[in-house]
Amino acid sequence: MTKKIVFVDVDGTLVSDDGLVPESAREAIIKARSNGHQVYLCTGRSKPELYESILSIGFDGIIGAGGGYIEVDNETIYHKKVSDADVVHMVDFFHEKNLDFYLESNGGLFASENLEAHLDNLVYGDVENDPIAREKKVNNPHPFMESLTYGETNLYRSDVNKACFLENKDVPFEELKKEFSGKFEVLHCTVPIFGDDSGELMVPDIHKATAIEFLLEHIGADKKDTMAIGDGMNDAEMLTYCETGIAMGNAKEELKILANEVTKSVDEDGLYLSFEKHGLI
Repeated sequence: MTKKIVFVDVDGTLVSDDGLVPESAREAIIKARSNGHQVYLCTGRSKPELYESILSIGFDGIIGAGGGYIEVDNETIYHKKVSDADVVHMVDFFHEKNLDFYLESNGGLFASENLEAHLDNLVYGDVENDPIAREKKVNNPHPFMESLTYGETNLYRSDVNKACFLENKDVPFEELKKEFSGKFEVLHCTVPIFGDDSGELMVPDIHKATAIEFLLEHIGADKKDTMAIGDGMNDAEMLTYCETGIAMGNAKEELKILANEVTKSVDEDGLYLSFEKHGLI
């Protein structure tokens, strides 16, 4: 069969809500690559969030930051960053509106002042008063929490890929879209615990499909040989651009409508089943 080029989202597709890669997904990717297919990560995450548990599977390359940078064979072939003026704008706005956030760069994830306490409560529970929550934080820390850099006094950085903010019910999502209109694409976040009105600020006109198009040209591959699998609305362009777009069973309903087909959820071996259906394994 024709060798395929497959683009795999991370959160909700490759990785479950508890941050784990199902063994079936790991097996599917390893088998597909051993059969001569190419598999690329295509994620909203930046490099510091791509933990060893993910990278150890083995991939032909990475599209990260929602299309903001591309790596092939450990070489960065494309990288689009937020302008210095736009970083100042969003940092000042987040502070003014009491939105907890972190800035993503390939050199680290840089947290706002109150983010750690906010995330502790979401991820572990009341660590100040609940001994079970405190024990969980100490003995079973979430890798995302450990990947963040706390205590930065200057967040006016010049190496920012994008930013993520947590929900603040006093700040409607539409207010953020209006504030950053023309400056950023403001998308709902794909991490459920961050809240329904949490989100990401992306460089305009950059998304997963633009990066895939750039990568295909770089490696001399044909779009007709592409497949993509994802679950969030930041996967919409990717699924509609690729020849075959597959939505996970746990995907947003709006994404399922755009997809060519829907597989099972991440916890029901959806990635493995889709690879099996299309003859990759």
